[in-house]
Amino acid sequence: MELCTRTFTSFLLFNPSFSPNSVFLRANPNATTPLKFNSLKLSSFSPHVHLFQPFLSPHISSPFTLSAAASASSSSVAVGTEQDRLPAELKVTETEEPKSRIPGFRPGKKVPENILISYVGSQNVQKATIESILRRTLSHAMTSVTGRALQDSVQIVTKFSEMEETYSSLGSLRYDVLVDIAPEIKWIPDNNAYKNLKIVVEIDSDIDAHRASEQEFRRRYKSIGALKVVIDRGLQVGDVAVLDISATTIDQDESNVKSIPSAESKGFNFDTEYGEQVLPGFLDSIIGIQRGESKSFPLVFPETWKQENLRGVHAQFTVECKELFYRDLPELNDSIADKLLPECTTVEQVKDLLLQKCLEVEQTAREQATDNAILDQISKIVEVDIPKSLFEEQGRQLYGANLLEIQAKMKLNEQQLATLSSSKAVNEFLEHQKENITNLIKQSLAVGDIYKRENLQFVTEDLVKEVENSIAEFKRQNQEYDEERVKGQVQEILEGAKVLEWLREHAEVQYVTK
Repeated sequence: MELCTRTFTSFLLFNPSFSPNSVFLRANPNATTPLKFNSLKLSSFSPHVHLFQPFLSPHISSPFTLSAAASASSSSVAVGTEQDRLPAELKVTETEEPKSRIPGFRPGKKVPENILISYVGSQNVQKATIESILRRTLSHAMTSVTGRALQDSVQIVTKFSEMEETYSSLGSLRYDVLVDIAPEIKWIPDNNAYKNLKIVVEIDSDIDAHRASEQEFRRRYKSIGALKVVIDRGLQVGDVAVLDISATTIDQDESNVKSIPSAESKGFNFDTEYGEQVLPGFLDSIIGIQRGESKSFPLVFPETWKQENLRGVHAQFTVECKELFYRDLPELNDSIADKLLPECTTVEQVKDLLLQKCLEVEQTAREQATDNAILDQISKIVEVDIPKSLFEEQGRQLYGANLLEIQAKMKLNEQQLATLSSSKAVNEFLEHQKENITNLIKQSLAVGDIYKRENLQFVTEDLVKEVENSIAEFKRQNQEYDEERVKGQVQEILEGAKVLEWLREHAEVQYVTK
């Protein structure tokens, strides 16, 4: 027998109590067009900057699994899967009958409708009817947001009990669907805001190729020398000292004096050639200290100190010199060239090769710093209302990447892994990283928008090559992979790199050494 002959159509309503990117869909009779979502390229990538794309559902036309009984709780529907969840919580009880027959009827004989309903139960038939209607109409109800609905954001908010009551009394069905849609970008002040950007890029002095190559040469030269114990004098610049360091705050009220754990160390190996890297005044205060001697002196942490909680703090340091060494270095000539760098025959050759390598590192660092500065600037000139589902999805992806990085660096036991994977840990991360996650999403959406506006393209051969390389790496690591997903991610990286290349070419970039 036919359980339902009604079809449905849909119209769109906006609920002001929800985000502008949350859409209510109400379904009512007559619909014919199936729904198919298109992929939306939102992501921006460069070899140095990782963004996270809000993935869109590819389709929502998969059938629901029907059941005989449903609860009256609010419903949630996952779309685009091989077997979608039912629009209600179900409790199914199976009773096996021989040869799948209803008692009293021969196999193949048509069962009268009233007897079938009586056997199954009219309430169960009605529930199955409503579920069938939902299965047939949801994709049509979603047609108006084709290509804009975010994955896993579709939710039937009408209670199943309300659907049953409406169907019983009116003979028709009405339900509300809440779905997050891909947010629209607004450029400030206008759509040309990303063109001709003026960017100031701060470059760390440590990456200056000439300075870095000189430091690396000095490090290699010192490494082939021998450390010898200082006997008859105190500490000089160039020595290496083993120090025990303690520090407390300075306060007239002794009850308020506290230790400063982050400034304390036991057995600290201090190479005095790097005195500029420690607290200003520290090296000068211990010059002349001898093995076994202690010195106490006050210092003030500068306002530019990296640890914000120590900026401007007056501290009293106590330093004990446990060991004191000087370096016995060989004569610097071509005879030690191969010890400084294998296969080199002269000191000048060593210096040239180190400079060449440092220039490559400097160029890479400049490009990375430029890309980061551009993306940071872009996030400041776009407005976008980010749906909660998109924020949580991208935040969880970022947290998952961080967790994998932690696992790669250190072996976590089951308890540690469970703690770090808990909902509490994830939610705390989402809260603490809210600004960072929001900026990443804004950058991703903005770069995707630029790619489309400027009609940019990448070389197809690059896509094929990178996909092959990625799959080969998955196989080498014996990891499972989805080829289509890999292809999509590689495509996003190539598109993002193309956008950043275009932005660098059209931006006015000023480099400042810090």
